[in-house]
Amino acid sequence: MSKAQESIEIQFREFVAARSGALLRAAYLLTGNWATAEDLVQSALTKTYLAWRRIGAIDSVEAYARRVLYNTNASWWRRRSSSERPTDIIPEPRAAPDHTEQTLQRDLMWRYILGLPKRQRAVLVLRFYEDLSEADSANILGVSPGTIKSQTSRALGNLRAKMAADGLVSKTDIISPVDGPAK
Repeated sequence: MSKAQESIEIQFREFVAARSGALLRAAYLLTGNWATAEDLVQSALTKTYLAWRRIGAIDSVEAYARRVLYNTNASWWRRRSSSERPTDIIPEPRAAPDHTEQTLQRDLMWRYILGLPKRQRAVLVLRFYEDLSEADSANILGVSPGTIKSQTSRALGNLRAKMAADGLVSKTDIISPVDGPAK
């Protein structure tokens, strides 16, 4: 093994040790399933390793890995049959009354988020779960900041509409960023 290859392997191992946990959390938020998330991270890290020399600066490695993660997830989703819907069995809530309502609300919100189109879900994960800026989110997804803004607005609008349709909020409580309260 050459010195250059040995250096790449050391840098890659350090990167995996430092950032694989964050990548796994992001992958879980995208897929909703730990096993699929682990496969997604493994695939993204493999692609990142193979492109290590092309990536250039070590600072851009994480951005590259995240972009590969999101793109690979979208690619896997496109290959999956439209009728296939992977789900986990949701365990019964525990007898902790102070956390039950919070758990149910989180689970319900997660179901709404999983019902969004992939691009809208990816934007919400990047903006609100990963707490990235519009510019950073746009860079990862390879789109303009304006697209991030419009996709965020559409995603939040879809969530509000689904919640109103299920009677969780009244249509008069829904506030449009442009129009104000619904009439």
